[in-house]
Amino acid sequence: MTAKQIIGNILTPGGFVRGVIELDDEGRVLAVSGDQVDESQVRDSMEPLVVPGFIDLHVHGGAGRDIMEGGDALRRVSELHARHGTTALLATTMTAPAPELEQAFVAMRDLGLQRSPSGSRVLGVHLEGPYINQGKLGAQPDFARALDLAELQRLNDLFPIRLITLAPEVPGHMEIIASLCASGFRVQIGHTEGTYEEGLQALSKGAGSFTHLFNAMTGLHHRAPGMVGAALAHANHAEIIPDLIHVHPGAIRVALRAIAGLYCVTDSTAAAGMPDGDYRLGRHTVTKCLGGVRLADGTLAGSTLTMDQAFRNLVNELGLSLGEASSRVSTHAADYLGLTDRGRLAPGCWGDAVLLDRDFKLLNIFVEGRSIDDTHAA
Repeated sequence: MTAKQIIGNILTPGGFVRGVIELDDEGRVLAVSGDQVDESQVRDSMEPLVVPGFIDLHVHGGAGRDIMEGGDALRRVSELHARHGTTALLATTMTAPAPELEQAFVAMRDLGLQRSPSGSRVLGVHLEGPYINQGKLGAQPDFARALDLAELQRLNDLFPIRLITLAPEVPGHMEIIASLCASGFRVQIGHTEGTYEEGLQALSKGAGSFTHLFNAMTGLHHRAPGMVGAALAHANHAEIIPDLIHVHPGAIRVALRAIAGLYCVTDSTAAAGMPDGDYRLGRHTVTKCLGGVRLADGTLAGSTLTMDQAFRNLVNELGLSLGEASSRVSTHAADYLGLTDRGRLAPGCWGDAVLLDRDFKLLNIFVEGRSIDDTHAA
């Protein structure tokens, strides 16, 4: 049953309103009404904080399941992340041989178009591999290869690819970026040994973002700025993992100052929402311990982060305002994908909303106007 109203301190594009979101039968926002309030009043209020649903463009797994497994993994993953406030996500693949990628895409095709009533909306796929540099695999299995247009088209025909991570310095990649963008794909620079100059060239060709900024790319040096330097100096968008393990808080602050459209992702694995132990990440076995996920050699291998914790980290640890934190976990990701009807609470947009208490703990989550726990629907 679609809710008719959501009540609380609502973050709108124009600021906070203490009032009501009216929803239509489809689950879209009809109107937002109420009295304007400032953030200090919201923080002191006992009424729920209502922010746009979180949008995560980099999700490998959760609830003990990995996207590359196939089967019903996507449904289980979407349900775990919805319980943590993610109302829309991109299912993210690992570097793998073509048959394994196709198997995962077939499973996503069968499940992805019909949203689970208690799950996030799956917007499509983030193809993180295999078109990356073998020298910057990070936790990706060793199946990196140059982009194959026929393979890409086969996969896209099975289930829509929204983002492609590629290393622009790999032979043939720089020349294909413009045509990929013209075909509607978003191209991200990542898992790359590319130089600062190659980063600028890729941006000029249409690449629009950077995959998990700072991680698995050439770093910033004052005489060799690297891919990190290209991002900080020139990018409008980049994703970052704010689990406070992948990137030092000081480096996150640098990125926040430099990149207007910086948005947060979880890069979550099957270990998200699970106890310590061993889990699958593509072909790898990874171990969750002390809040992190690592390969046997100690390499960081995705995270256990969820977007509600990302929001709390931005506010409590990095000192962002509620409005800016919300933009970083929702609006900027929607803008990067060109989605004008998600990532904000305004007439015509989907009724994707997260209700939080004054300690920023979850009270309720609405996906397209429906509470994922219908007993809380208004």
